[in-house]
Amino acid sequence: MQNGPAATGEVILIRHGETAWSLSGQHTGSTDIPLTEHGEAVASRLAPVLADRDFSLVLCSPLQRARRTCELAGLGGQASIDPDLAEWNYGAYEGLTTSEIHAKHPDWLVFRDGCPDGESPAQVGERVDRVIRRVRENGGRVALFAHGHLLRVFVARWIGLPPSHGAHFLLDTATVTILSDYRGLPAVKCWNAPLAAGA
Repeated sequence: MQNGPAATGEVILIRHGETAWSLSGQHTGSTDIPLTEHGEAVASRLAPVLADRDFSLVLCSPLQRARRTCELAGLGGQASIDPDLAEWNYGAYEGLTTSEIHAKHPDWLVFRDGCPDGESPAQVGERVDRVIRRVRENGGRVALFAHGHLLRVFVARWIGLPPSHGAHFLLDTATVTILSDYRGLPAVKCWNAPLAAGA
């Protein structure tokens, strides 16, 4: 990833570090659990990656796994909390694994079907669209600290696809993604980049 002066419209997305539920595969929406020890160690490796970049705006989910990742990355002092960056509201599926959900609903897909008593893909898309407007109005380099499903919807909406297309973008914990533009068209510059081998 290249460093240097702020790029117009460049957005750096950071998914939070590992948690116990990201390891177990449980859907973690509003459950406010901390990073694991390994998650903290890997998240701290973000600091040198981001240190020589100037950000005109840093936004962070209100959930502690994202806030702690932001702090360990060295941007906690610049960050503003944006509730629109909170993870998908999984409603009745909160804390369940995909296998547990599929035992009752074999064809369920969060990006298509949403969650009972939770959010639909369209509702998550509306939140993401508000953040995208804020980012584009800012015009400079922006860092966003958030969550897997939310950020997958974000990239879909960034390039003009429906929220359901987030299903096509896999995203690991403690990774960096860069969104930019190509000749005026929203584009993906770097996706799901690990911080280091073995991270």
